[in-house]
Amino acid sequence: MIKGFAAVEQWNNRMLLAAVVAWAAAQVLKVVIDLIRNRRIQFERLVGSGGMPSSHTSLVIALVTSVGKYVGVNSAMFAIAMVFAMVTMYDAAGVRRAAGEQAKILNYMMDNWKNAPEMFKRNLKEFLGHTPVQVFAGAVLGLGVGLLI
Repeated sequence: MIKGFAAVEQWNNRMLLAAVVAWAAAQVLKVVIDLIRNRRIQFERLVGSGGMPSSHTSLVIALVTSVGKYVGVNSAMFAIAMVFAMVTMYDAAGVRRAAGEQAKILNYMMDNWKNAPEMFKRNLKEFLGHTPVQVFAGAVLGLGVGLLI
């Protein structure tokens, strides 16, 4: 077997492990926060996008933190991870959030269009992006996981 491709060997990579653990922790927190807010469990939040905290941000910040910790902040790998993180966080709070807001407006318009064709009766997904607070919370979670692992 080619070195590095065995499933068990991949989990020896602390940088990958930190990223996955941070993502999973954020997804579980989304369910817990939603339970507290709405008094019901929505297991689809375990895999869904949007919400508090940003799992995309948690993942990339845990990766950046662990790369800095294990490879060094002056490495090319750290620079790549940092740029990847910046693009991901900008996209989460900017482009994807705007798309979610547009989906809300379009869903409202279609709900109130009396003669809407049947093909427009389905709702667009509104939970796409994040508020800056959700991105910040994801960054704090990712930083913590990256430092711990």
